[in-house]
Amino acid sequence: MGTSLTTSRHFIVFSGCLLLAIFLICFSWTNSPISNTKTNRLHRIAISSPSPQHPLDPLSLDEISTVQSVLRSYPQFSFPNAFPSIHSSSLEEPPKSVILAWRPGRTFPPRRASVIAFSSGKSHLLTVDINSRTVLDHEIVTSVSGYPMLTPEDLTAAVSIPFSNSTFLDSLISRGIDPSDVTCAPLPSGWFGPLEESRRLMKIQCYSHKDTINFYMKPVEGLTALVNIDSNETLHIWGIDRKIPVNTDPDTDYRYEVQKEKDQPSSCKVNPIFMIQPKGPSFEVVGKHLIKWAGWEMHVRPDARAGVIISQVKVTDPETGKYRQVMYKGMASELFVPYMDPTDGWYFKTYLDAGEYGFGIQAMPLDHLNDCPTGAYFMDGVFAWANGQPYLRSGMVCVFERYDGDVAWRHSEGPTTGKDVREVRPKITLVVRMAASVGNYDYIVDWEFQTDGLIRIKVSASGMLMVKGTTYENTNQVPEEEDLYGTLITENVIGVVHDHYVNFYLDMDVDGSNNSFVNVHMVKQETNQGESPRKSYLKVKKRVAKTEKDAQIKLKLYDPSEFHVVNPSRINSIGNPSGYKIVPGGTAASLLDLHDPPQMRAAFTNNQIWVTPYNRSEQWAAGLLACQSKGDDTLAKWTEKDRPIENRDIVLWYTLGFHHVPCQEDYPIMPTVSASFELKPVNFFKKNPILRAAPYSKDDFLTLRSKASA
Repeated sequence: MGTSLTTSRHFIVFSGCLLLAIFLICFSWTNSPISNTKTNRLHRIAISSPSPQHPLDPLSLDEISTVQSVLRSYPQFSFPNAFPSIHSSSLEEPPKSVILAWRPGRTFPPRRASVIAFSSGKSHLLTVDINSRTVLDHEIVTSVSGYPMLTPEDLTAAVSIPFSNSTFLDSLISRGIDPSDVTCAPLPSGWFGPLEESRRLMKIQCYSHKDTINFYMKPVEGLTALVNIDSNETLHIWGIDRKIPVNTDPDTDYRYEVQKEKDQPSSCKVNPIFMIQPKGPSFEVVGKHLIKWAGWEMHVRPDARAGVIISQVKVTDPETGKYRQVMYKGMASELFVPYMDPTDGWYFKTYLDAGEYGFGIQAMPLDHLNDCPTGAYFMDGVFAWANGQPYLRSGMVCVFERYDGDVAWRHSEGPTTGKDVREVRPKITLVVRMAASVGNYDYIVDWEFQTDGLIRIKVSASGMLMVKGTTYENTNQVPEEEDLYGTLITENVIGVVHDHYVNFYLDMDVDGSNNSFVNVHMVKQETNQGESPRKSYLKVKKRVAKTEKDAQIKLKLYDPSEFHVVNPSRINSIGNPSGYKIVPGGTAASLLDLHDPPQMRAAFTNNQIWVTPYNRSEQWAAGLLACQSKGDDTLAKWTEKDRPIENRDIVLWYTLGFHHVPCQEDYPIMPTVSASFELKPVNFFKKNPILRAAPYSKDDFLTLRSKASA
């Protein structure tokens, strides 16, 4: 799910004092241009530099301040009360051809900002040239539906609105709940028809935080306020008279300081484990955002919407020692989290977390020992408040090496051959990590690079379920014909069934920009009578996708294929085209009706794989303006054109997903679950690229032990 929650614990109900948001409490300290995070001996930290050192470096604090200044003097925004709300102020990437041609030491392309602003019911797209301090382009969006990503200020304002409504307050009090004991969630209304058009709406639901930090497990079930966040009005209130009990379980607090005081000690005690690198980390950071490691080179930057963007990924060919292109740009494009409850307080909970809340905006500073190990390198995000002023999100991305005891390759010979062989190589990987706490759910996104050229993209989910209050305390009380829409996970609490989908934008440039998508289909081939003792075998048939519709893939276990992105102009000495293949992991498909409004908005889940021709305006799978959109600017809509994709600059889109049927073990906080997919070289290298990798030796161990003793 994705909800950003706001607390009313500092709200004085009858005095009209301003509601303070958890969101702003957490981040107000980062409003200063100077981070208070200090480098220590265990970690390396990138403080945002006023001088970018790569054309893809994110906007700095100074640059966002310049953008704010330019917009304040811009004639259309300069008269009283005309300054818009700034929903995004980020780097406008130079054209792809410019980036590919640029080399260190050459003149920088112009630094420009892409700004999404909102004013008087209209969305504005602006391009600001930072060096010349001018607005180069200004478009008012009229061609598609939807609104920009919500700002922290939107969320804060939304939850304060119903607290000026006496009916809402009386409903809380009638339930025996002190309004100062509730934490409220500003929830996007979605789009279901005319009600959600021509105005920005949110629905407000509340939880009791009395006697616990884990208010998510204590919903004030049934009470929902519909608010207009532009006019600051409460439009409707549902569930005024419902009296569903609030969960009274005293053991919902997940913090260690609370749990360690329990009478029953933990049964999962393990000794601390740390990876020690006596010679230090193997990766190099050039500037602030360019990472070099074990033959890999990539640019990494935090992003307000995507969380983290990986660009210009190259890998060294061990035969030539030269870099070869793999991927121009990769990022999480959108998330879709639909809850499977059609009742009035739940039907709209069908979140697009990146387009509505901002995956990067919701990213929290990573824990320097438990999120990322010793030796990690941390990057700060630099974003803009609604007034255009910059702020710093400290340590939201980390880069580190990982060794889990896995094997990169091995082989042993047994006694029957008479050969004494035991060759093993340890698997070391490089991880780029970002974690977003989108309300109750925490998402950890890892981009993991292996020395053999493989890239693994993994999404892990933890945090709390979004739960529903109920009068039932035991399943034997539930009538057989009643649908709970989930699982009774404890007394008076239902964990509602839901899905998670994350769509990834993957601009593959395998040995260059012009690539083709190949379906390597595996079919059963029957043998002729008398041809062989075998009756059948598996045969491979390759088909190059000509247009977008040829490349729309629904994964099928009993109709298998491999899916390759190849460079038809780069043929190796054996005659095979250079390529990478996408290797799906365990995933899920949406079962919603194609004409269900949430599915129309998240139509990228109609297939697991899509391929489009490169278009720099097509990067967000649910559209640029996802809030309350009608689904008229989505990946599914773009591909209706059925454009040519053979031997073109193409973008691969992959949707990772999983169904979640809650269980008792998910309460009161969930153990982490993960899903992943891989990008793997296929006929890209001449042979195993880590053939000459060295094993560990006793000397390495002795060096390590002597270092530890010292």
